[in-house]
Amino acid sequence: MNLQRSTPINISRYGRSRHKSHDFEELSCLRTTESSQSFSPNLGSPSPPETPDSSHCISRIGDYLLLEPLEGDHVFRAAHLHSGEELVCKVFDVGRYQESLAAYFALGQHQHINQILEILLGDTRAYVFFERSYGDMHSFVRTSKKLREDEAARLFYQIASAVAHCHDNGLVLRDLKLRKFVFKSEDRSLVKLESLEDTYILDGHDDSLSDKHGCPAYVSPEILNANGSYSGKAADVWSLGVMLYTILVGRYPFHDVEPGSLFSKIRRGHFNIPEALTPKAKCLIRSILRREPTERLTSREILEHPWFASSGAAGGAVAHGRGEREQEQMVPEVNMEEELEQFFS
Repeated sequence: MNLQRSTPINISRYGRSRHKSHDFEELSCLRTTESSQSFSPNLGSPSPPETPDSSHCISRIGDYLLLEPLEGDHVFRAAHLHSGEELVCKVFDVGRYQESLAAYFALGQHQHINQILEILLGDTRAYVFFERSYGDMHSFVRTSKKLREDEAARLFYQIASAVAHCHDNGLVLRDLKLRKFVFKSEDRSLVKLESLEDTYILDGHDDSLSDKHGCPAYVSPEILNANGSYSGKAADVWSLGVMLYTILVGRYPFHDVEPGSLFSKIRRGHFNIPEALTPKAKCLIRSILRREPTERLTSREILEHPWFASSGAAGGAVAHGRGEREQEQMVPEVNMEEELEQFFS
């Protein structure tokens, strides 16, 4: 199978580009051997895949090896054939890959948003390569129970800056949640938005949406109540508020095993903030999780809140330590978005 580089896309603007004069070959179904095990496991998957059995096949795509699947048959752990550099490869239908990746092309680069490194085109599939990651924020918070304010401020500032950059450039993210943000570095000091594939590209300044799209634990009251349209950006901000609360407190602000009870709590917008949080942290949470969308801070205004300055998050390095945890506080392991998937279908 011949592979060609994408001609209508300037790949270099999204990262490094390896220009070669010859076509690429895909070598299908190479049996896993000891030599292939030299590449480290658990690349870029929020939930590390099970160890592949001996029947797993490895494919070569140009200068890359596609190793075990991380998600279905469209996301793979990958490695550069010569350098051994580990990456993630997402596979798209070649006729629709530009549509799937349109948000990346429209947005450009940002240090806290995952970037396309290279695209290789085959006869039927497009192979899109991204940098690896080191686990996701949801798993990190579950393990940590909750974060100290200085560490929470440092990470949440990066999260909010990614969302603000998207909003400034006409993108609504819709399905915002902790699981969407992954660590760029092994020391877990830097995060990035893992994917832009669920975003909505606005046509002009009107951010009105009508579809009910998102994870129930993070969904805003107006989405549950709306018979017509709602502000997509304001709904994203509500999700940011849920993320901030969860990072600082160790549990969702609205949680219930019964969907009806969960949605009733979200519609009312009532939640409790522990007294242990500082006044500025409480202020920011209350300024985001406001039932009325027009009363919420914008994503850009969030970055200007004094909580970040008092925590040192906006000005550079912050201590990484996390003191004692309250054992009863915990982000649920239950995958709410799967349990209530039909509500948003």
